[in-house]
Amino acid sequence: MGKGKGKGVRVLVTGAGGFIGHHLVGYLKKQGYWVRGADIKKPEYAPTQADDFRVLDLRHWTNCLEATDGIEEVYALAADMGGMGFISTNHARILHNNSLISIQTLEAARQHGVKRYLYTSSACIYPIFRQMDTSVAPLKEEDAYPAMPEDAYGWEKLMTERLCEYYRNDYGIQSRVVRFHNIYGPKGAWEGGREKAPAAISRKVAYAKLTGNREVEIWGDGHQTRSFCFIDDCVEGIHKLMRSSHPHPLNLGSDRLISINDLVDLVARIAKVKVVKKHIPGPQGVRGRNSDNTRLRQVLKWEPRVALEDGLAKTYAWIEKQVAAKLEAAGTEGKRRKRL
Repeated sequence: MGKGKGKGVRVLVTGAGGFIGHHLVGYLKKQGYWVRGADIKKPEYAPTQADDFRVLDLRHWTNCLEATDGIEEVYALAADMGGMGFISTNHARILHNNSLISIQTLEAARQHGVKRYLYTSSACIYPIFRQMDTSVAPLKEEDAYPAMPEDAYGWEKLMTERLCEYYRNDYGIQSRVVRFHNIYGPKGAWEGGREKAPAAISRKVAYAKLTGNREVEIWGDGHQTRSFCFIDDCVEGIHKLMRSSHPHPLNLGSDRLISINDLVDLVARIAKVKVVKKHIPGPQGVRGRNSDNTRLRQVLKWEPRVALEDGLAKTYAWIEKQVAAKLEAAGTEGKRRKRL
């Protein structure tokens, strides 16, 4: 769909202050939509392109009503989430907060007569017993049951998938569900514990390059495998699914499997630096996870196109600039303290 095809349709993006939400707002604006963004915070790394951005805590019912008022379509991305280090240590918080956000936003949308509602689920809904090996078979949408998600984050996502189905069947709201497989790219969390593996590795490699300390820490043995999808492909796929007639959950990710050790090597080659891997104890998640894109290709006549090397090059370049700025600021502060 080219520029202008949104024809002023009024859409809401929840989680618009976050990584994917911020990029999605920009994409939808280029398609001609009128976009309202809602989040507990504004985007951290670049100004929002939303026509109307509201700082709202969607754990509260009145804020959900405010966010969805006058809206025709909702892209529901808001969630309390992060990388493996965060979601493996905050089970109660995640299940509580995300349940409130998901249930109340969907009900508020129904009460305001929203026509279409896209919910962003996750590959974390897939059963642990299907992801016990590094050479994991790609996960098909029907593999979600019998259910055994890895953690509270996955259980909430799976529950809300079902809620969207029931709202579609009982109330007629045209719900769509996308299951993300490790989305990455620039202008997202790169430190602090909420960052995903590509950002964390890019940060560590950038510090190794800029400080001269070539040691890069990796949680576990580094043989665990994942697939990674670049943000530009992600937002295009989201929009295509929203416009489709497919009502059932759909994978959105790359089907190229890579180990964490190999991912470190790839980022180091991009950075043009040699690093030394140091394996340490830490949360690793499932042993392997990959996306089966068979249904994605059938339904959307499309699949992610950005090569991992190209996406990581853009991501690393952006993160290296953030690291360089932080090191420069720390050096300036150190000199100031010495003068004092």
